Amino acid sequence: MSVKESYELAKKQYEKWGINVEEVLDQLKQVPISIHCWQGDDVGGFEVNKGELSGGIDVTGNYPGKARTPEELRSDLEKALSLIPGKHRVNLHAIYAETNGEVVERDQLEPKHFENWVDWAKEHGLGLDFNPTLFSHDKAADGLTLSHPNPEIREFWINHCIASRKIAEYFGKELGTPTLTNIWIPDGYKDVPSDRLTPRVRLKESLDKIFEAKIDEQYNIDAVESKLFGIGSESYVVGSHEFYLGYALKNNKLCLLDTGHYHPTEMVSNKISSMLLYSEKLALHVSRPVRWDSDHVVTLDDELKEISLEIVRNDALDKVMIGLDFFDASINRVAAWTIGTRNMIKSLLNAMLVPNEHLKQLQEEGNFTERLALIEEFKTYPFGAIWDYYCEQMGVPVKEAWLEDVKKYEKDVLSQR
Repeated sequence: MSVKESYELAKKQYEKWGINVEEVLDQLKQVPISIHCWQGDDVGGFEVNKGELSGGIDVTGNYPGKARTPEELRSDLEKALSLIPGKHRVNLHAIYAETNGEVVERDQLEPKHFENWVDWAKEHGLGLDFNPTLFSHDKAADGLTLSHPNPEIREFWINHCIASRKIAEYFGKELGTPTLTNIWIPDGYKDVPSDRLTPRVRLKESLDKIFEAKIDEQYNIDAVESKLFGIGSESYVVGSHEFYLGYALKNNKLCLLDTGHYHPTEMVSNKISSMLLYSEKLALHVSRPVRWDSDHVVTLDDELKEISLEIVRNDALDKVMIGLDFFDASINRVAAWTIGTRNMIKSLLNAMLVPNEHLKQLQEEGNFTERLALIEEFKTYPFGAIWDYYCEQMGVPVKEAWLEDVKKYEKDVLSQR
């Protein structure tokens, strides 16, 4: 049976429930996923004076073929994007600046250091997102940045964040789509602190200074990201969820939820509806924690499906900015991008192919028996046939056929590095 024939049969099953599959696929095409560049080079970046990875972040594995230059990284991203249906975005960190061999400190970065990225994004019709890099640096060696007790160190990082917002504004102007600029810092203490408040006071003051710099919101959207703990900050993180949630709401910034930055029993999916009541938009970094914030490649697991259901059934596809954040050096890095991003899109499609309005009505009526029965039955509806057709229509490989493209790319390109 052909992909089209399987699609037509599956489509009829969904149409019985009033689901317009063609409209669903048209809507799915409009949802961009922000694909993180740092999977391709193990969060290394291209600074001339590049230091060791720090900030409670670790990348494990030594699979061959890591990108060593901006050109290699962009080539690898192009290959991954060719295997992923839809038109998406690329998320950059400040350490991916290109300075032509010149040492440029992070507080001195300018739009010109990202011109090649912008030209490339224009060529491929991509939007860009951005992150100041407050780790892997001498001035972050003791685990403190924007909350540091030394005012000179704080000022350095404040200026870096301001410079990053100006770079993001440049992206937005050049590409005609606003850039999400997300601030995450590693600040915290390994052991139980004797004073939790003072570092948070300093962080708040630093953020206030960063956001005093006028940046056109037409081109740049500011977000702040929390964390539960990290290596070296096991007992206390300055930028907790409560800190950033309060700061974002009070200062009209987006709160970014990283799915690996919470207690193992906390579900980010459960936070989305509550936060959308009080914020017009929110942002996600979708990852997969295993034992900690381990940033494994996103799989089509229950929490990913639930996140997408919360977005779709609350009509929030235009309110939630979806980005990915994982880095696995134990497998082919192009395959990691492909697997993770395709799974994110699959989960959205799966959520769109559920009779969400009917299920809501059953809940309102107290008909929990039928609600549970339908939720379970739809888990085995033939959404895979719809996904295959979508991939075929979007000109990307169907099912696991993309693996052959990656194997060839590894043989012809990655293995030569």
